[in-house]
Amino acid sequence: MPEKWFAQTSEEVLGRLKTDIFRGLSKTEAEKRLAELGPNRLAEKEPPSLFILFLEQFNNFIVWVLIAASFISGFLGEWEDAIAIIAIVILNSVLGFIQESKAQKSLAALKKLSAPTTRVLRDGEYSVIPSEQVVPGDVVLLEAGDYIPADVRLFTVSRFATQEASLTGESTSVNKIAEKIDQAEMAIADRKNMAFMGTSAVSGKANAVVVETGMNTELGKIAGLLQGTEEETTPLQKRLDEFGHKLVYFTLAIVVIVFFMEIWRGGEFLETFLIAVSLAVAAIPEGLPAVVTIALALGVKRMVKRNALIRKLHSVETLGSTSVICSDKTGTLTQNEMTVRKVYCNGEEIDVTGVGYAPVGEFTPPQSPPYQGGDTKIANSLDMLLKIGVLCNSAYLKHTSPTPSLGKGGNGGGETWTIIGDPTEGALL
Repeated sequence: MPEKWFAQTSEEVLGRLKTDIFRGLSKTEAEKRLAELGPNRLAEKEPPSLFILFLEQFNNFIVWVLIAASFISGFLGEWEDAIAIIAIVILNSVLGFIQESKAQKSLAALKKLSAPTTRVLRDGEYSVIPSEQVVPGDVVLLEAGDYIPADVRLFTVSRFATQEASLTGESTSVNKIAEKIDQAEMAIADRKNMAFMGTSAVSGKANAVVVETGMNTELGKIAGLLQGTEEETTPLQKRLDEFGHKLVYFTLAIVVIVFFMEIWRGGEFLETFLIAVSLAVAAIPEGLPAVVTIALALGVKRMVKRNALIRKLHSVETLGSTSVICSDKTGTLTQNEMTVRKVYCNGEEIDVTGVGYAPVGEFTPPQSPPYQGGDTKIANSLDMLLKIGVLCNSAYLKHTSPTPSLGKGGNGGGETWTIIGDPTEGALL
């Protein structure tokens, strides 16, 4: 039965985890726990080797039919046809293999770029370590902008709030407390004295002790459920398989009819059989898999330009098959950006242009030229309003360049601007 950490006092939690609020774990004890419990990461299925990835490109009914057709062509002495069919099959497989191996390498590179770190207290000193090395009992320091490295129980908070949309679906930040909650059962969204792996701090500071890591976290439990699902074929794969079966049945029917009609007309058995088999081979569309693969590869290339990585080539078509998307009102599907559109200042309503958090736009009072920071009454009032909005603000603007492997994107001329902190304060900033 899992521990109800939210229903225990800070002292009880620290005592059960055998750690010290002022010194944290010793380095020796931390290494021992890391060796015993394993790294603090979600379990993932090992990606297939390059050889297996190449072989998977042949796992297609149409491809099997083409391979069979090439063998029959070779048996009949039609070596040119046999070589042409095999060449098309190999070309198709190479194209798919190259595209999917590129996607795997890009995803691996992104994981390395985004490897998070955590400030932990060990032997009485704070140090920054990779989040994978965090263990239960570690005392961690959390501030606005930090990703929560594991499930933690908070024991000191200062206006600390987290964004938990990845777990609860609610985009509004959650204000945290340090006191225990006297309830036997409680939903994740109501455990306000805890912070969870996969969420982020948006404001304030907190000290916390790690209580669960890796697959034992709430996010890990979700990951475990997802790993138990079977991979389904895409709509395109289903249609191609269905087409392949219909084609084979139709071709066999025609071949049988032609064979018996020739026998009925007095044709020789061997010659009639060879004619029927040749007809069957000719009816198979050799170029179909290659055409489909090239079309999907072009689709993937266009998706990459829009910062979308596709691991499986056939998954591109799944997007095109989507007719209805069901979602709730929270910001987990949207960009989750709050933007100021109007300012009321000195009796005037001022329009604010620009999109997202990129600092590009203008202040435009009604029926007047764009505000340029002049000495007018409105300008002075607006200056004061904006200064207050900046000085009484704990959020900050973060600027990053686009990832080279993904191409240009973001919301500011190929660059990305994000807010660290409360979304409302971020909008004012």
